[in-house]
Amino acid sequence: MYLPPQFHSHDPAHARALMREHPLASLVSTDDEGFPFVTHLPLHAQERGDTLVLLGHCARPNPHWRYLQARRKALVTFMGPQAYLSPSVYPDLARVPTWNYLAVHCRVQARLIEEPAAKDALLKQLIGDHEPPYAAQWRGLGEAFAHKMLAGIVAFELEVVELQCKLKLNQHRRESHAAMYAQYRQGDPDAQALAQWMERLGMVPESANNPEV
Repeated sequence: MYLPPQFHSHDPAHARALMREHPLASLVSTDDEGFPFVTHLPLHAQERGDTLVLLGHCARPNPHWRYLQARRKALVTFMGPQAYLSPSVYPDLARVPTWNYLAVHCRVQARLIEEPAAKDALLKQLIGDHEPPYAAQWRGLGEAFAHKMLAGIVAFELEVVELQCKLKLNQHRRESHAAMYAQYRQGDPDAQALAQWMERLGMVPESANNPEV
């Protein structure tokens, strides 16, 4: 992706936080005609030493797993919070609107997982991310039901070979930060999340927290 230096985060913790907080990813690879094919799916990020692996699955009727089998290289994107930014945050009028957003792109190498036990373990990772109490219900559904459900999916590991993290938050326009922070704090949940990221990145001027300064 286009990645100007002022928006490029080199801190892996930022990427991990975005993937954890916004796990619904877009898996992009090419079909048999060379056209991009996209599947939207939740992924579990797992660190294995110095390697980051993304775990997920798709329905067996979804042809995406066949494309991954034929061409192992793919792209995974995560979109974090995003919001419009009004030019009213600037002290002068010769400005234009923009859109702020946080995103992670991962180049990956895919490996399919067909063994039922391995697929079951992968599902439990996803259950642990989103609804841990459901694990007991899943186990209680019985071996026959579980086997039927597992047969209906294809699981995969996506080893991250290159990672880009973009935090577009008007970092290069310091004169906008106080008003931008105030505007985002009063906005919708996405805007409020961007305000929290401004805090995390140390972008909040003292005057934004103390109007009398």
